Amino acid sequence: MQILILSFYFKPDLSAGSFRMEGLVEALHYQIGSDTQIEVLTTQPNRYLSYSQTALSKEVRGAITIKRFKLPTHRSGILDQSLAFAVYAYHVIKETRSSKYDVVFSTSSRLFTATLGAYIAFRMKARLYLDIRDIFVDTLQYASLPFFVRILLPALHLVENLTLRRAAHVNLVSKGFLEYFVSRYPSIPFSVIPNGIDNSFINIDYSKQVHSLKTIVLYAGNIGDGQGLVHIIPGIARKLRDSHVFWIVGDGGQRSQLERSVKDLENVKVMPPVSRENLLLLYRDSDILFMHLNDYPAFHKVLPSKLFEYAATGKPIVAGVAGYSALFLKCVPGVVTFKPTNVCDGVAAIRDVRLGIVSRQSFIDRYRRVQLSQKLADSLLTVAKKR
Repeated sequence: MQILILSFYFKPDLSAGSFRMEGLVEALHYQIGSDTQIEVLTTQPNRYLSYSQTALSKEVRGAITIKRFKLPTHRSGILDQSLAFAVYAYHVIKETRSSKYDVVFSTSSRLFTATLGAYIAFRMKARLYLDIRDIFVDTLQYASLPFFVRILLPALHLVENLTLRRAAHVNLVSKGFLEYFVSRYPSIPFSVIPNGIDNSFINIDYSKQVHSLKTIVLYAGNIGDGQGLVHIIPGIARKLRDSHVFWIVGDGGQRSQLERSVKDLENVKVMPPVSRENLLLLYRDSDILFMHLNDYPAFHKVLPSKLFEYAATGKPIVAGVAGYSALFLKCVPGVVTFKPTNVCDGVAAIRDVRLGIVSRQSFIDRYRRVQLSQKLADSLLTVAKKR
């Protein structure tokens, strides 16, 4: 049996999709028999221009072969990201031209990797398994986009329709996505296997080694329109400038805009992305972990991968989220939520949250990446074995 896995991001890249697919590949490595070959087609690390790493262009792990294609350097703009994906698609189509697969697995947040997988599965008459990490078309309806992108929305709805209807099975990373997809594609089998907590974040002492005079609030992740930090960080930091320091670690399309908006605030420090090892140190040295999603209806359905990582630290979490994320976080101790983009609510949440380490062992046990990756591997192999 031949299985193809498509993922735009893969380890050592810094991306939720990268960590998710590394977990899946590791789970498959221990499950597949001698009659199964798996090929992973991905890219050289490219998630952030400010965080550069290299990886083997070809890596072999027993019956699993990983091939990484080099992309042109790009930032987080629509045009340069589109060009980067076009280069990836070209390499994938070229690489698979003379190959034969029984099943194609494609993980996708922006739809197009899913569409690429659907095209290859159609061309080879293979079964298609989609792992959907975001509702791309739904998100675009509310995002701040150029006019030329908005006029493409009807075409993108059609692309989504054609892509999903080609799938033999679709997994979703958030239960909040179910209503959207099931109402549109009732005949497709769906499952929900979310993101999880990697072992590198578990069984670590996150107690602060040095106590600072001011409370340190840390945000670590993407800095884009979806996170909407520019709408919340300047206002909160200004109101809490005498008592709190804000560390913003990451990169993305709105980083420069955020930097301009906080240039007069001495209690805000914007830092580039860091390795996981250094991130663990930042988690240890912080007092509060901060999360925020822009106030778009589409984001009421998502479940950010970062919250699993945050929860593993035992540090208090303040989250500006709504909808399913807010509902999900009610079950996590030591979390205070507030209305997204609402500065007064955000300030109140930061003041209300209780400092110190809280036990979240039951949450960690439930959402360990290794067991969730095992479930995803089982699901994929079940579909792969169907005739």
